[in-house]
Amino acid sequence: MKDRFGFDWAGIPGTYFWHKPHLGRRLFFRHLAAGVGGYALLPGRPGETIARAAARRPINKAKNVIFVLLSGGASHTDTFDLKTGAWTPANFNPTPYDGLLWAQGLMPWLAAQMDSIAVVRSVRSWAAVHDLARNWVQIGRNPIASTSAIAPHIGSVASLELGPQTPGKILPTFIALNSGNNLPGAGYLSPEHAPFYVDAGGAGLGNTAHPDGNAAFERRHGLLTRLEADEREINPLGPGTMEMLKFNDGARNLMYNPMVDATFRFTNDERLRYGNSGFGNACLAARNLLRNKLGTRFIQISIGGWDNHANIYQGPFNAANANSLARLFDAGLGTLIADLKEGGLLDETLIVTMGEFGRTVGPLNSGAGRDHFLQQAVLFAGAGIRGPKAIGKTDEIGRATTEPGWGRERDVRAEDVEATIYSALGIDWTTVRRDDPLGRGFEYVPFAASQDLYGPLHELWG
Repeated sequence: MKDRFGFDWAGIPGTYFWHKPHLGRRLFFRHLAAGVGGYALLPGRPGETIARAAARRPINKAKNVIFVLLSGGASHTDTFDLKTGAWTPANFNPTPYDGLLWAQGLMPWLAAQMDSIAVVRSVRSWAAVHDLARNWVQIGRNPIASTSAIAPHIGSVASLELGPQTPGKILPTFIALNSGNNLPGAGYLSPEHAPFYVDAGGAGLGNTAHPDGNAAFERRHGLLTRLEADEREINPLGPGTMEMLKFNDGARNLMYNPMVDATFRFTNDERLRYGNSGFGNACLAARNLLRNKLGTRFIQISIGGWDNHANIYQGPFNAANANSLARLFDAGLGTLIADLKEGGLLDETLIVTMGEFGRTVGPLNSGAGRDHFLQQAVLFAGAGIRGPKAIGKTDEIGRATTEPGWGRERDVRAEDVEATIYSALGIDWTTVRRDDPLGRGFEYVPFAASQDLYGPLHELWG
């Protein structure tokens, strides 16, 4: 049962919860209680900065993460949990790969990388509302809970815990590519852990050159440095000033830097290989960021256009059109996986691809499209994952989970995906920080330490 905001009050509709719907409601109200009652009962002694639960060992398979957000909610039954019927276009060419049915005609580049791909089909969103669900998957918790006002993006936590790839980093640890500057930020963490937004157009990193040229910039920067040195002799620097100086130094390192320029500059041949699209350019930039090792370890790529209420097979899912959204997505991500594999970087990089929710199932709606729906599927690749692999099963039209396919015997939630990312990076997902401004204790994954409600899908590597 859903309310007018799209919340799934009945919880998880898999077989486990058909018989115990109160457990789904209990999960939701525990989320809601986080906003009302706080985290007063979380473990930890007075004066501790961080508490960690014992005997929960991260799997530690990855050094980097590429998180691909399918903004708008892609149809799960036309992508990662393919279901066929009279509605299915023949040129989808449904092809089985060791039990995983795949639209080979729609996504041939990813089909060629099936040996590194796992699909989790037993995933369910908490809400079918775009902004709410989209933020939920990026911060790994209920965005309307009071503690979520200070909650950092998953990438910001990764930046805090792991830092840059190399000690002398040039680029920020967390970079968001083609993301429209609207991601959740660093929360209460310091600004150095916030996402650094880049529109990857392929002509270098924008705004890193002075309009009057390098010589003029160096003169003015030298003058600023001397003025700041004089000021330091008179007045001691406070934390705010030190933070600004650190920020300025970081920005200075990006200017007139040939390595940075090369990372965000592509040839025409490279653009074409990746699909000649904005998403393809972002995938190219992600490859270069990891290849050049300038400090970035968490990369988010956003690709919108998946809110397909009408004409789904004539527009975004047109297998006959190489410039349709699904075909461009396939070309970009499939080529990225292939290049990372060839360069030896795929095994140390976890790729996670998901939207905020799925779409309605079975025959199309009256507009020949699909509407918002809670059931969804998530694609994982890299980090030692050996495919093709499918975790979980849904019914014949992808409406609900029939077999969860993992140890917790329930649907996978955004919090479980968050825990999986942390565990893959070697981060203890049960960490509770005691430095949050609300003084309640900030859990990396809510209720993971206090009640063990969520945890990683280590079955990806099992």
